[in-house]
Amino acid sequence: MRKAEARRDRAIPTQRTDDTAALAALGRTLAAIARARFDLDKVLQAVVEEAGRLCGADSADIAVREGSAYRMRAFTGFSPEFEALARTMSFEPDRESVVGRALLEARVVHIEDVLTDPTLTPNTVQAEARRSGGIRTDLGVPIRYDGQVIGVIAAARNDVRPFSDHELGLVQQFADQAAVAINLARLFETIERQRTELARYAPQAAELLSSPDGEQLLAGHRREITTLFADLRGFTAFAERADPEEVLGVLRQYHSTVGELAVANAGTVEHFAGDGLMVFFNDPGPLDDHQLAAVRTACAMRDRFGVLAAAWRKRGYDLGLGIGIAAGYATIGRIGFEGRYDYGAVGTSVILASRLSSAAKAGQILISQRVMASVEDAIDAEVVADLELKGFSTTVTAFAVHACEGRPAA
Repeated sequence: MRKAEARRDRAIPTQRTDDTAALAALGRTLAAIARARFDLDKVLQAVVEEAGRLCGADSADIAVREGSAYRMRAFTGFSPEFEALARTMSFEPDRESVVGRALLEARVVHIEDVLTDPTLTPNTVQAEARRSGGIRTDLGVPIRYDGQVIGVIAAARNDVRPFSDHELGLVQQFADQAAVAINLARLFETIERQRTELARYAPQAAELLSSPDGEQLLAGHRREITTLFADLRGFTAFAERADPEEVLGVLRQYHSTVGELAVANAGTVEHFAGDGLMVFFNDPGPLDDHQLAAVRTACAMRDRFGVLAAAWRKRGYDLGLGIGIAAGYATIGRIGFEGRYDYGAVGTSVILASRLSSAAKAGQILISQRVMASVEDAIDAEVVADLELKGFSTTVTAFAVHACEGRPAA
């Protein structure tokens, strides 16, 4: 009896050592996730190396879903030639490999000897890969996230030596870590893609996605801004008789010209809508003299548009540009839905700028009285009284800008 107890006592430190090593390896994997800034290949490499070492595998690899197929993304214990071969292969749920079977059956697959297993076909690309890798005992553990199999960790031995339940459990723990890493990487990729898309027209707003105070600003806040609306005159008639390709070509030239000027002068482009453009200034970053910046940008747009319009007239297209500008407090924040966000502004001054743009004639820049009060010493303008604007119960006085001092960024 005492001998049996002594044997158990001797076994306990070994188990504790195994558990300590497993916890330490999991800790290193989590640290790798934190250090890699969601570089998925680096994290998966750390996972596969720790998993292979702890479970006593001669080799291990990880396959991750890419579209409708699965491809190998990390290896340990294989020759460079085998890795090169495996990277060219794609896996699908089938019975030709341990990876395919783990995907098909959505469970752990443990093949004691790949040479005698009756379910594996000997004359396949997968069989050739097993022979190239010297695999005899093979293990496939599904990587799951949110109820879906998103990959597989495979561990192998070069002789017939089945994995123990303890070793299998270790691989499953690392599969869980791989699932976290894959999901974090995809979330990061989604954020970066949205940030890139947003940065095309609103680079200042895109920076909010990673700034300390950005989330609060995106959620919604109030600030004084100057809003600029621009749209084309004669566009409807042009679109009715021109080919669709010609219409798109004209819009691309127009959007490129006015959009680049807006961004170059610290404006935030909220949206393009057909022949319309909305830009606001003084948010998300503060901008001194934002009213004047908006007016100068409008003058530059008018000048640059004149060159485009002259070329279009030679092709029979008579198009003009009307611009409206107003200043005031507005509520600003993220609008849209998952996968497609804009950074938008809502307020009476925004509506006024839109209505002034609609009222402006071709080549005319109409600004509100509030904007005029801020920029009158730097521009040449004349009053335009008694404008009847949609949504306003009384007539509005505006000013038509002829010229402005200073040159904005071209």
